[in-house]
Amino acid sequence: MQIRIPLLLISLTCLPLAAQAQATDDATQVDFVVPPWPGITVKTEIVSQIIERLGYEANAQGMSSTVGYNTLQTGDSDVFLGGWLPSQRQSYDAAMEANAIVDLGNNVTGARMGFAVPGYVHDAGITSAKQLDDPENRERFDAEIYSIESGSTVSVALSEAMENDVYGLGDWEIKSSSTPGMLSEVDAAYRAERWIVFYGWTPHWMAPKYDMVILDDPQAVYGPDNGKSDVRTIVRREFSEANPNLMRLLDQLVFTAAQQSEFISEFSQKELDPEVVARQWIEAHPKRIEAFLEGVTTRDGQSVDELFQ
Repeated sequence: MQIRIPLLLISLTCLPLAAQAQATDDATQVDFVVPPWPGITVKTEIVSQIIERLGYEANAQGMSSTVGYNTLQTGDSDVFLGGWLPSQRQSYDAAMEANAIVDLGNNVTGARMGFAVPGYVHDAGITSAKQLDDPENRERFDAEIYSIESGSTVSVALSEAMENDVYGLGDWEIKSSSTPGMLSEVDAAYRAERWIVFYGWTPHWMAPKYDMVILDDPQAVYGPDNGKSDVRTIVRREFSEANPNLMRLLDQLVFTAAQQSEFISEFSQKELDPEVVARQWIEAHPKRIEAFLEGVTTRDGQSVDELFQ
């Protein structure tokens, strides 16, 4: 007697083997876009150390966010963990319109940016960007705004606002430099209790260190909702399609603002190497690592259960 097994049943019995075979990603190396920002530097190192245990190589590429979006479009980079929106909207939209990137959503909650002042300036009554150009305030600020790299999207947005004389800032001067350069000026002003207005954001160690307050921004120079921001995980489209296992990990990657501020402080204030900060953070947060790795395998499809114990 010949027994016929339905084709559907045969297909179903083969599914586990097929699923395991598909766990192997195409990529052996992941190229990360890493602007010179403490949060992105350490966060990328955390992810790098995780994926290296999974059997991938990680390569951090130092560059500005603007250049980073270009390299994602040309295929010279794969992943960017610092897609700040709306501040990078122009670069982000261009890459989206080219169908070059995939947005995996927020990887940090509670982010915000805008015109910032030390706590003592806020205590003196400065609560809104509308007050900056009031005659007595203008004099105390020396009609200067400190910002980060001149080619950055936030500095471009500020320049455009000043060209349009938003808040009466048309004849103010932008003092642009690297992020460490800007914060050295903030630190000097803070120590002397001198008035200063600068580009500030959270999560970052600057918030607790300088009792920083981000001013109301009704003209949305730094975006709607007073600079409320998303920090997105951006992936090159072709890379995302070829590497489903890595995409599961990256899609589940979420830090709280407090967690990110914690490792930013370790790196920037205690001056620990990012490799050390990342390793210590991974060891101290097993539940977060477990959540990141839910349903994820090694590159060759093996279990990750014993890799992070």
